[in-house]
Amino acid sequence: MFSDADAAALYDLLNPWDPGRRPEDAFYFPLVMGAESVLDVGCGTGSMLHLARERGHAGRLVGLDPDHAALERARRRADIEWIDGTAAGAERGADFELATMMGHAFQNLITDQDVRASLAGIHGALRPGGRFVFETRHPQARSWEGWTSSNPDDVTEVVDESGRALRYWHGVDSIVGDVVSISGTLAESDGTVLRGFTEDLRFLDVATLNGFLAKAGFEVEAQYGDWNMAPIGSSSREIITIARRG
Repeated sequence: MFSDADAAALYDLLNPWDPGRRPEDAFYFPLVMGAESVLDVGCGTGSMLHLARERGHAGRLVGLDPDHAALERARRRADIEWIDGTAAGAERGADFELATMMGHAFQNLITDQDVRASLAGIHGALRPGGRFVFETRHPQARSWEGWTSSNPDDVTEVVDESGRALRYWHGVDSIVGDVVSISGTLAESDGTVLRGFTEDLRFLDVATLNGFLAKAGFEVEAQYGDWNMAPIGSSSREIITIARRG
């Protein structure tokens, strides 16, 4: 058996949170540490908020996620608030200074209604002038074309907490409009498949994304094409957005 709890632990192995080594984490972490109150939407196992508290953040830290197993892992720290829910149900009037949505979680908002409801929830949870910081993969980079077991860069090998050697890779199932459906496969080192995962990701372009933000009452303060804060250009692989509640 490869349980949901095992899957949550695997997520931490595949996505170690380390601002000293990962440029995306280095981008977010100073913003988090500089805000007196933070809502992490799609917090997963809570690694970012755990580290913020360990590094001395003394303000309000709240993690929000609908994944029960991930939240159970996050709750290993009791000095942070953990909420089972989605962005659309974020606490209105909570007066957060900063909301984050990392790990390309924004791309899990598939329909226009999903996007509108989530942005409305985040807007309502922020104080006037509060900022929402998130990223989405730029569709022009066609990232999905590299998600295949034949691409060595997309096959990750790890050893889990029980000492098992594991391999994980992605594959693309379908592309319909701006939505890419993918499958992930987890196997033992000999190829024995332990579990499959499926996920839909929406690839919004800059104009469409900014249109949603404007209608939700956000002003785009800055947008970058990579984690070094270069402007968005023809070779950008990311759309990294800092949006301010108007």
